Amino acid sequence: MTDAESVRGQGDGLVFRLMKVEDIPDILVIEREAFTMPWTEEAFRNELTHNHFAKYMVMELAGHIIGYAGMWAIVDEAHVTNIALLEAYRGRKWGERLLDELMRTAAFLGMQSITLEVRVTNEIAQNLYRKKGFRSAGTRKGYYSDNREDALIMWADLPAYEERSILEGSVDHK
Repeated sequence: MTDAESVRGQGDGLVFRLMKVEDIPDILVIEREAFTMPWTEEAFRNELTHNHFAKYMVMELAGHIIGYAGMWAIVDEAHVTNIALLEAYRGRKWGERLLDELMRTAAFLGMQSITLEVRVTNEIAQNLYRKKGFRSAGTRKGYYSDNREDALIMWADLPAYEERSILEGSVDHK
């Protein structure tokens, strides 16, 4: 997310904004619920305070964080580090909205392509990524340390960024 787009919604009560250090406790709840090998508080703190490539956003509903996504923006490529929603909010296509926002932000930052790894057994996520234009580009053998599962490497081209904030009714907060 950009400073000019630090708060955005689309009429359904969802708000997207930059992640802050103060958000980490809420992010850890999502992280533990979503992943078998959740990141630590220290990992998120380092991403937000020391990694100048890192860009993280949260998705809020009624002032509560229900999802988040992160990426590293390096030269002209974005690498998705994580994307997750609280389980109670899955199945509403809000994960798709979160991915859309992440991809739009990557395009705004000048990224031309985006990549990620996903468990070879995670068909639900793979289907979402394919729907968004990602394609398989190989596997990383034994990528996941919890069970040595392979990861599918997926890539997508990003369209040139288009300013849509007026159409989407976003609010400018500086």
